Amino acid sequence: MTNATGTATATTTWQDKHSGLRRHKLMTKELGDTIPALYANENVADYDSILAPAKLFSPYGNWTWYVTEWDPETGTCFGLVQGFETELGYFSLDELAEATVFGGVPAVERDLYWEPKTLGEIRGQAR
Repeated sequence: MTNATGTATATTTWQDKHSGLRRHKLMTKELGDTIPALYANENVADYDSILAPAKLFSPYGNWTWYVTEWDPETGTCFGLVQGFETELGYFSLDELAEATVFGGVPAVERDLYWEPKTLGEIRGQAR
């Protein structure tokens, strides 16, 4: 499957088993279909030009995950992570979905109002 820019994507199969408490899913089929498959941006010369279609964040801390690629079978994502440091890396939707605070409150949310931005735009806003 390819998205509007011609980049390879995969069919969404990852299931958010913890969406009931959050009242929304960390990844929907529609959103997942817009995100390139893992390694799709591997040979891009300028990472600042890569688009982040999804933003996940913890309202209880200073952590944010910008999804640029993902594997819909496993929920493994790649993108920009802002936490103790700002760096590119892999992260698991399963682990983020399972994280809780205060005895069961979901610790990670999806920004439902996020408008996709490039990594360069995101890094520029963080400065």
